[in-house]
Amino acid sequence: MISHVVWDWNGTLLNDNHAVLAAVNEVCTGFGRPELTWVEWQAAYARPMRLSYEQVLERTLDEEEWAQVDKLYHDRYDALLHTCALATGAHDVLRACATGGRTQSLLSMWFHSRLTPTVEQYGLTQYFTRVDGLPGEVGGGSKADSLARHLQEQQLDPASVVLIGDVVDDANAAQAAGTQCVLVTTGAMTREALLATGAPVTGSITEALQLLDT
Repeated sequence: MISHVVWDWNGTLLNDNHAVLAAVNEVCTGFGRPELTWVEWQAAYARPMRLSYEQVLERTLDEEEWAQVDKLYHDRYDALLHTCALATGAHDVLRACATGGRTQSLLSMWFHSRLTPTVEQYGLTQYFTRVDGLPGEVGGGSKADSLARHLQEQQLDPASVVLIGDVVDDANAAQAAGTQCVLVTTGAMTREALLATGAPVTGSITEALQLLDT
């Protein structure tokens, strides 16, 4: 019986694919690599993110280079954030989830200092018992540890929780934490990659929520 939903942000509740691709290509330009298509980025996407960029840039990145990648990406992404919209029906889905008696929280691998005001700006803070982003100023890492802390801070029983996200890392984090997982095809990874996790895969957050009631 699922009583709590942990939502992912980028690619799940926020439709930011165009900003992501532009930011990735800012990195490519900065390192003298031809720009990627969305399909090419989906093929390269991995966690931790550093692996994705090492594959794309065809080189091992030292700490200074990784910091440069991170800055190039986030400067461009931040500049385009105002052009991003919520996923279709986001408010309706979150409202329906709450009305159905489930609590909800938000867990993202985007920087916490940027996540919380953005969520507030979109009018979503009211729906969540907790909003957690990535601490610090350099991105990367796995979601598994973050999810475990997120659940512990709320004293949630993992067996009663489902994580709804858009990448393989969400499924891996859910498995490690002992929660269930539903994946949506609206983000950075292909349906084939998501299906390979064994988690249920849906085409939208609306379908993901409906799946919990079947």
